[in-house]
Amino acid sequence: MSPIEWFEQQIVDGRTRYVGDGAPPDALHARVVRSPYAHARVRGVDASAVAADVVVLLPGDVRDLAPYGCQIADQTVLALDRVRHVGDPVAAVAAATPRAAEEAARAIEVDYEELPAALDLDAALAPGATLVHEAHRISENDAAYFGIRPEHGTNVCHRFRIRHGDVAEGFALADVVVEEEYRTPAAQHAPLEPHAATAQWRDGRLEVFTGSHTPFNVRSDLARIFGVGEDRVRIVCPPMGGSFGSKTFVRVEAIAAALARKAGRPVSLVLPRAEEWVTLNRHPSRIRVRVGATREGVLVAKEVDAWVDTGAYADCGPGVAQKVGFSVVGPYRIPHVRVDSCCVYTHLPPNGAFRGFGATQAAWASERTMDVLSDRLGLDPLELRLRNVLRDGDVFATGETMHDVHFEELLRRAASAVAWEEGRSGKGLALVLKGMQTPSRASIAVERRAEGGWFLRCATAELGQGSRKALTLLAGELLGCEPREVVFLSPDTDVVPYDTRSTSSRSTYMMGRALEAAVADLRASGGERGEGEYRNAGGLDPDTGQGVASSHWHQGAAAVELGVDEETGRVELARAHAAVYAGRVVNRKGAELQNEGSMVMGLGSALFEEVAFAEGQVVNANLSDYEIPSLADLPRSLTHDLVEKPGAEVHGLGETAVPPVPAAVGNALGSLGLHVTRLPLTAESVLAAVDRRDGRDGGLA
Repeated sequence: MSPIEWFEQQIVDGRTRYVGDGAPPDALHARVVRSPYAHARVRGVDASAVAADVVVLLPGDVRDLAPYGCQIADQTVLALDRVRHVGDPVAAVAAATPRAAEEAARAIEVDYEELPAALDLDAALAPGATLVHEAHRISENDAAYFGIRPEHGTNVCHRFRIRHGDVAEGFALADVVVEEEYRTPAAQHAPLEPHAATAQWRDGRLEVFTGSHTPFNVRSDLARIFGVGEDRVRIVCPPMGGSFGSKTFVRVEAIAAALARKAGRPVSLVLPRAEEWVTLNRHPSRIRVRVGATREGVLVAKEVDAWVDTGAYADCGPGVAQKVGFSVVGPYRIPHVRVDSCCVYTHLPPNGAFRGFGATQAAWASERTMDVLSDRLGLDPLELRLRNVLRDGDVFATGETMHDVHFEELLRRAASAVAWEEGRSGKGLALVLKGMQTPSRASIAVERRAEGGWFLRCATAELGQGSRKALTLLAGELLGCEPREVVFLSPDTDVVPYDTRSTSSRSTYMMGRALEAAVADLRASGGERGEGEYRNAGGLDPDTGQGVASSHWHQGAAAVELGVDEETGRVELARAHAAVYAGRVVNRKGAELQNEGSMVMGLGSALFEEVAFAEGQVVNANLSDYEIPSLADLPRSLTHDLVEKPGAEVHGLGETAVPPVPAAVGNALGSLGLHVTRLPLTAESVLAAVDRRDGRDGGLA
């Protein structure tokens, strides 16, 4: 019996079963041996003390396997000759029990020669910096869907540019120019369920049961790693206990598959909680913004230099740099724009997709600068934004004409929720313009069940965002049946049609459009099965940033009201509100929960969350030292609007309320004269801002 068949048998009572809930009786349990150094040569691995009944995976066992990576093929199943971050896998074991596996992992000795390391963006970008990788080979995975521009001989693995108008001409027209640099740290996704996968080889075919929302990308990379056709790899993805972007692309699947290949039996790998921090985090960033405006408050020019730290392996960092690049322009009419956004390697753990996908870092820099500019102009921050926000028919910096735009309404709703008209002291506003992956495609099949009702077959993964519910409701509406008559099957690459991936808040919109086509096909054929596909066209020239960045835009605004205890630096939130454009709401309860969850996550980024390092070591890799918001940290009033429009398309909203929240909190502090440019807004940074405001030396902003 395969692991997939075993897991299917466990679901007998209708309850959700996660990959980490258990493993087949004949499965071995895996643990990973990880580097304690940020950069070192591996001179030897000694597994002689490991018990004979334990399967050991060493660098020599995987040297024949191909490198992989969703956008740049820079990673190997185990570190072969060099480790590039603390936590880089150098060996793995599989034993009869998790405890036996842990003991075996501790028995392995590795001989390292420590090497110089680039431990932050400044070090990685410095002249003569230690290179994390000597070459940058663009991946064949379809996640590399845009022109990737590595700068060979440097730690820059992608540079994205926007060239719109003439910035020199624009700044010549400006009466006021402001410039500032902003930083955002790494953050941990901290889903309830850690990374987990069970793998088995049967008759030369790899089967993997894994918590992932990129099943076809995982299949593609695993096929390339092991040198087999994609038809020889099967990926099944049950619902996940949260992800927030962490369970994208290959994480633990390759190690589990390599161990299973050597063991000749199923292998289950469930990461201990602390290992999440060395598996994937959010990109730290450094963003320099310069904006010019006329004395009337009309924006005329903007230039941005942005750097995102992708860690030791690129993962989807090039895509994050691109999203930062166009998001940081902001939802404003600006005739002259220059942006350079770089993805940079460092000797830190890998960074990848994180809820908001670069828009949080971008909004923090862009929206804080808007408030700095409003102060210089002596203009209300709300009024400055209203004079410049994009409206239908305006041309964005990418050259595309905007449609179905609602920034003004969202901004006014957010301002009203915190009684902006009664005074702005302790209050802050922020906007976000976030793109959906473009181009991409989605496919779905509708199939009549023998016992009545319908199957939905698609690769949309359920990670707690409610996509199953939304698509089931849409299917019931289109098929004219009760939603309970629709059965949504788990994504299984053997039986579901292709989908780009369940990311970018695209699933309900893209798969909903594909579902309409599938139902139309079903009725046209008069048969038992209908198939549909939907593609959104577009893309950007990576050297000019011109084209179509997003087939439709995710739009949101946030407002907060707060107070500060200037003796302790404690920020006390009174109100927080988000207004998000939803187009048409399909699953109202799910949409409301998405908004609320996004706001809470945004507050975490604003006030608490930071992965802390010392010489490349994570020093807060647990949920005691790494702080995420609790109910006690929420404002007394946490509210939101779901803005709809009759006849509108469904808009994704799983991430939209995250990015504007930190900027709104920062702007609220700014209204009190407290200027902070680094997240999170800790008590220490607030006290330093109080000192600077009052003429005492408060250190860096």
